Amino acid sequence: MPGFRLALSFLLAITSLASASASAQSQSDDALKLARAARTQVGVTRNYDPAYVRLAYPGGDVPVDRGVCSDVVIRAFRVAGAVDLQKLVHEDMLAKFSAYPKLWGLRRPDSNIDHRRVPNLQRFFERQGKALPVSDRANDYAAGDVVSWRLPNGLAHIGVVSEHRLAGPDARPLVIHNIGSGAREEDVLFAWPQTGHYRWFPETPRR
Repeated sequence: MPGFRLALSFLLAITSLASASASAQSQSDDALKLARAARTQVGVTRNYDPAYVRLAYPGGDVPVDRGVCSDVVIRAFRVAGAVDLQKLVHEDMLAKFSAYPKLWGLRRPDSNIDHRRVPNLQRFFERQGKALPVSDRANDYAAGDVVSWRLPNGLAHIGVVSEHRLAGPDARPLVIHNIGSGAREEDVLFAWPQTGHYRWFPETPRR
């Protein structure tokens, strides 16, 4: 009987480990899909256009040939994981408007623009427990991570970390972003001071 219990415990441990491994692999695949969904915009989104546009809700988007840095992130999340940041940010702002930055003089949420503003995306990711420490080590960043910066002109910027990396000892990952000439994949991870690092799909399952 003790031998049977020991064997059963061992079998349960192996099954649990295999399940956790499969879950972690699934989450890693989701993050990879996010990075690849961002890259599909390269050569398609050719213009930088910050104009205010009235959008359908949910699932609203500006024309795919244009947009701003946040639109790269929004489109990638929709394509990769059916995650509608327009809807999620709007619902969270309706629930806790006071928690979001007061930079635009608004008195209530606006589903046309709120999710397209980098400070709002930052606050949303933070409130969802998706924030990671900002780091100067390339290996701390994984494909599908979202990174935000403060540009020299004071504007906020955001992009998606690629699974493609530079060759050599640093092996910095590239980033897919739109800073003025459409969506591009470039070596900009440490080009400007980072203000945020976020991971929607964790590499290991939560307990």
